[in-house]
Amino acid sequence: MVGAGILGLPFAISQLGWILGIVSILGSWLITFYSLWQLVELHEAVPGKRFDRYHELGQHAFGEKLGYWIVVPQQACVQAATTIVYSVTGGKSLKKFFDLLVPSANGVRQTYFILIFSCLQLVISQTPNFNSLKGISLLAAVMSIWGSHNHNLITYGVRSHSTGGQIFDALNALGTIAFAFAAHSVALEIQATIPSSSQKPSKKPMWRGCLWAYIIVAFCYLSVSISGFWAFGNAVDDDILVSLEKPRLLIAIANLMVFFHVLGSYQVFAMPLFDLLESFLVLKLHFTPGRALRLIGRSTYVALAGFIAMCIPFFGGLLGFFGGLVFASTSFFLPCIIWLVIQKPKIWSFHWVASWVSIILGVMIAVFAPIGGLRQIIVSAKTYKIFS
Repeated sequence: MVGAGILGLPFAISQLGWILGIVSILGSWLITFYSLWQLVELHEAVPGKRFDRYHELGQHAFGEKLGYWIVVPQQACVQAATTIVYSVTGGKSLKKFFDLLVPSANGVRQTYFILIFSCLQLVISQTPNFNSLKGISLLAAVMSIWGSHNHNLITYGVRSHSTGGQIFDALNALGTIAFAFAAHSVALEIQATIPSSSQKPSKKPMWRGCLWAYIIVAFCYLSVSISGFWAFGNAVDDDILVSLEKPRLLIAIANLMVFFHVLGSYQVFAMPLFDLLESFLVLKLHFTPGRALRLIGRSTYVALAGFIAMCIPFFGGLLGFFGGLVFASTSFFLPCIIWLVIQKPKIWSFHWVASWVSIILGVMIAVFAPIGGLRQIIVSAKTYKIFS
């Protein structure tokens, strides 16, 4: 539940301000909490049948072909976007680790660290799922408070001084927050691993786990975002751990932990893409399945994702752009649309109103947040020399 997107939340508050920032995080938490509940409930919407994949649920709601093409491309985009962002995150965290412990390496380009991360991904076939940053979140919060004592001039206003800049920053921040709520794309796959019967349906233990997970999410997200912005104000970096300098050893360890987190989580999101790619090559282009196909196909994808990450290593802009473009749909409004189609709640009932509110807000984020993210990337690119 808690992923690398949490590292950008203090930056999001610096773009929105205290009140709007916290309200946006809480609002996103509430909407995605509700939409996750819908997915858990819909997993066994048809008696005797389980929808173990997001696209299977979509196909039940929209039809075999339309449902597939509505859900699968969005899921693939979520997974591809995550691998690109994780490549940037891994490179930045590894660079920060070496900068703190080996000051003489401070001049080494970030591109090289992203390349190291990508090369490691080339040789990793399977890895444990490190998809939890609870310890990192707590450490980041504590280190942010520590760091606040080393900053004399802290400004808590929004980052931009122009009206246009504030609007674009706000849009980027909404996308950044949306990126932090990414578990929905794999929720049904997780529930599929839970035994189910008519007496003990899988939704009960699944929902219990989701409830506790979201309580932890609320604590982690609010503690990191509030303490990070409180410590650094609107000067906070788009990755909170990059802003932290002291104590050097603890910050270095924290960055190394983030590096290992994204190293493993990258594969969690990449594996479905590998399967999709290999199935396409075998079924459509008649490639022979085997080790050679896996080597070429997966290596090509990892190299492409790493190349994109090296070209646009702008963590804050990528979070905002991808968070709005692809994450808002799978986490905010697509579950609500499916719920309305399958369950058909009465007009003006609670679930009808809640679903439509989530859909409207989610679509607005999906439409406008990528604009702010793209603008953030363009602004960052003005002072960036490619492969530097």
